Amino acid sequence: MALDPAPVEADREAMRHAMVASQLRTNAVSDARLIEAMARLPRENFLPAEHRGIAYRDTLLPLGGGRSHNSPLATARLLNAAEVRPGDHVLLIGAAGGYAAALLAALGATVVALEEDEALAAVARSALAGDSRIELVVGPLTAGWTEGGPYDLLVIDGAVEQVPDSIVAQLKPGGRAVSGVADRGITRLASGSRTEGGFGMMDFTDIECAVLPGFVRLRTFQF
Repeated sequence: MALDPAPVEADREAMRHAMVASQLRTNAVSDARLIEAMARLPRENFLPAEHRGIAYRDTLLPLGGGRSHNSPLATARLLNAAEVRPGDHVLLIGAAGGYAAALLAALGATVVALEEDEALAAVARSALAGDSRIELVVGPLTAGWTEGGPYDLLVIDGAVEQVPDSIVAQLKPGGRAVSGVADRGITRLASGSRTEGGFGMMDFTDIECAVLPGFVRLRTFQF
């Protein structure tokens, strides 16, 4: 006898709306379009099957291989700060299962979603199937994706010690960026832009954020 999926779907929808009410609206997520998209998109569809039952917890979710999925709030705060404009061409680094890519597309962007983990890319490929606004690509996160550039917006959905110059160069002059920042065991969120004079970012909140592998600041010797 087949189980009726309706109660499970109803529970998940209730958890999704509770996430919006308790995690987003109370924590400086002000973009009404983003709130609507997060209330509508089933986050569980963008996670490996074993994590779908805890899709709306306000915590990092372990994905294996040293990777974690950002909390809904961390991703929401990043995209809120990005001020996504319809028509923006976005490079998303750390696509994982495709959730942030789907949110960016819902905000009117076209997205190149970069993931290096084949298993996570497979989840994203299934979840994003048929969405012509999103190009899922597989390659090293630290290299970015030159072929799709230049970009109006860079979104790094995780914390890094530094953004490599080679990725900054893929932004248009005047292009914006949002990212998590990892600094001596503390993670923050930051936003900034590329100008003719260079690239800079400014922290805007301390928050638990998934650390992405490979983005290590070069250490210098001090005597």
